[in-house]
Amino acid sequence: MRTFTGIKPQDIAVLLLLTAWDKEKWRHVDLASALGLSQGEISFSLERCRTAGFLDAAKKKVMKSALLEFLVHGLKYVFPARPGPIERGMPTAHSAAPLAGMIAADKSDLYVWPCDTGKVRGQTIMPLYDKAPLAAQKDRALYELLALVDALRAGRTREQALAARELEKRFGKAAR
Repeated sequence: MRTFTGIKPQDIAVLLLLTAWDKEKWRHVDLASALGLSQGEISFSLERCRTAGFLDAAKKKVMKSALLEFLVHGLKYVFPARPGPIERGMPTAHSAAPLAGMIAADKSDLYVWPCDTGKVRGQTIMPLYDKAPLAAQKDRALYELLALVDALRAGRTREQALAARELEKRFGKAAR
C-alpha cells in the first residue's frame, strides 16, 4: 500500500484550481486537462492533499482556512522562489493581475515565468510547478491565484501583505 506524506508543488496548483472553480462537481480528467497533469498524478495529489488536511474526506471540498494559513505562513519556506536572470516570459507575482494594478513597479523590477510565448522581459521566477504557465494561459482565475502565490513566495513584505489580503478575499468567508 502506498503511503502519502508531504506535499508537492503541483498539489498547491490542484487546490488553487479547485478553489477557483468553487464547485463540488468536477472530474479528475477535467483537473488533469486544465493543469497539464496525468489523471494518476491528480489522484495521488488529491490523496496527499486529503492527508495534509487541505481537502475533506471525500476529496471534493477544499479546506480554505487551512490552505490559506499554509499559503500565507508556510509556502515561502517550503517552496521558495528567488529572482533569476532577465528573460522574456509571462508576468507573475506583483507584475501580473491583480497586484499589477495595486503596485507601481519599475520596468526593471518585473517578475516573469520563463516561457517561449512570453512578451514581457523581467527577472525570472521559477513557477510553482513546471506546467503553471500553460495552465495559467487556459484559466484567468487560476493565473491570478498562481501570481498571488508567487508574490507570497518571492515578494517583499508589502507585496506579501497585499497578496495575503487578496487571497483572503478570493477564498471568501470560509477562510476566516
